[in-house]
Amino acid sequence: MNYIEHYHDWLRDAHAMEKQAESMLESMAGRIDNYPDLRARIEQHLTETKRQITVLEEILKRNDISRSVLKDSMSKMAAFGQSIGGMLPSDEIVKGAISGYVFEQFEIACYTSLLAAAEKAGDTASIPAIKSILAEELDMADWLLKHLPNTTVQFLLRSDAKGVEAKK
Repeated sequence: MNYIEHYHDWLRDAHAMEKQAESMLESMAGRIDNYPDLRARIEQHLTETKRQITVLEEILKRNDISRSVLKDSMSKMAAFGQSIGGMLPSDEIVKGAISGYVFEQFEIACYTSLLAAAEKAGDTASIPAIKSILAEELDMADWLLKHLPNTTVQFLLRSDAKGVEAKK
């Protein structure tokens, strides 16, 4: 496999990753009842993620790269499994925020690598879009990390109060 083929494969991976993110964010946003700031930011990032999917589809089309239906399907199944697993713990909101942060770091690493591959492959038309997606992922990761202490404290206060749901 040459470097252009790797780049194309990684573009497919990025598309599948964003489809997984879309499923996870939809599931998480739909379950958050008592943490309005977190829900709003997840909904904002869901909108960004949907736009990122469209941008990646445009890059794939411009480079005449077919999407990987298998990768997209596997990513959606993984997201479904994660969402089901996330519903079980009594501290779902804290674990969800931590998992979201970890996933954002994974996306940041992927887009950092993809950016270098785009440069090496000479796909200069895609570089601004990849940089824009990377910036959104960095912003989301920063937001999650900055707000994790407050989410944790809110959870702890709610879990200590009688008759108050803390989980979500």
